[in-house]
Amino acid sequence: MKLYVCYGTWTVGAQLHKHPCGEAHHALTGAGHSPEVVLCYGLGLLPDALNFTPGRRRVKELTGNCWVPVLVLDDETVIQGSRKIIDWARDNRDGAWTAANEGDAATTGAGAGAEEVSADAGAGPAGPGPAGAGTA
Repeated sequence: MKLYVCYGTWTVGAQLHKHPCGEAHHALTGAGHSPEVVLCYGLGLLPDALNFTPGRRRVKELTGNCWVPVLVLDDETVIQGSRKIIDWARDNRDGAWTAANEGDAATTGAGAGAEEVSADAGAGPAGPGPAGAGTA
């Protein structure tokens, strides 16, 4: 599975604003999953001409828009938005879900396991994903 995020997976500052990419990553890892993190950079609200990074282009191919986080499952299912990804993680636990996963504990940034998507990333299936809450 791949998790497309903006610049990282941190959740620091959750008291003021929960970072959607970090919240999605935190829910997945808390549910026992180890997604491959793909750094997309850019900003979802920018026009397509300014979201020219390979990661944002790939997200656009998958969803029709440039908003992250986006989770692509091994079966090519596409889930967009932190709330939908968090709900999926709760319903598809690989490990034990703990009360700690519900908290706002800060995690580190993208760190190990994060990658930049290459410019030659292939096209994928179109998936759901209207822009909305829980996207960056």
